[in-house]
Amino acid sequence: MRNLSRLTLAIIAMFVVMAFTSINAIRYEQPIKIDIKKAELIPVTPHLELVKLDIPTFTHVDFLQAIGKKESGNNYSIVNTYGYMGKYQFGASTLKGLGFKVTREEFLSNPGLQEEAMQALLDHNAKKLRRQIEKYCGTTVHGVYITESGILAAAHLAGQGNVKKFFRRGYEFKDGYGTTMTSYMEKFNGYQLDLN
Repeated sequence: MRNLSRLTLAIIAMFVVMAFTSINAIRYEQPIKIDIKKAELIPVTPHLELVKLDIPTFTHVDFLQAIGKKESGNNYSIVNTYGYMGKYQFGASTLKGLGFKVTREEFLSNPGLQEEAMQALLDHNAKKLRRQIEKYCGTTVHGVYITESGILAAAHLAGQGNVKKFFRRGYEFKDGYGTTMTSYMEKFNGYQLDLN
């Protein structure tokens, strides 16, 4: 019985406190009156300031320099231990497939021809890998962020067929020196290429 009376007193005390709080809140609240007729609209013109960001753009020329450096140190006259030639390390069969019928000496002594062959290979691979480029660019596949230049660099190293296997099954290619196809996809991604 004693506990019931204490509980009752506590509830009554709580109601009394709430009542005084509400009365004080009502008593001190004063409504704000606004005369709409006297209110004035002030036009505000937002101030926008354009800020130019220097975001590096990697160009076609940058791509050629970077891949040439990786392949040969940008040396037009070098031949590796597997017989791949020039700045971009072309194989004789790749050159023949692109329609270049030249001797090894002619190819190595002609930087212009090597640049022409590289452009022809990029254009050829872009056409053959068009579906993969359209479908996967801007996405991450098998843990690799995909761009057009990354796909074409991988095709340069491993061939189009191996690039297609990568997209279908996650296949990884390594050349005779242990360089992986996906390392080319990552290293050479994000370049803006000029293709025909």
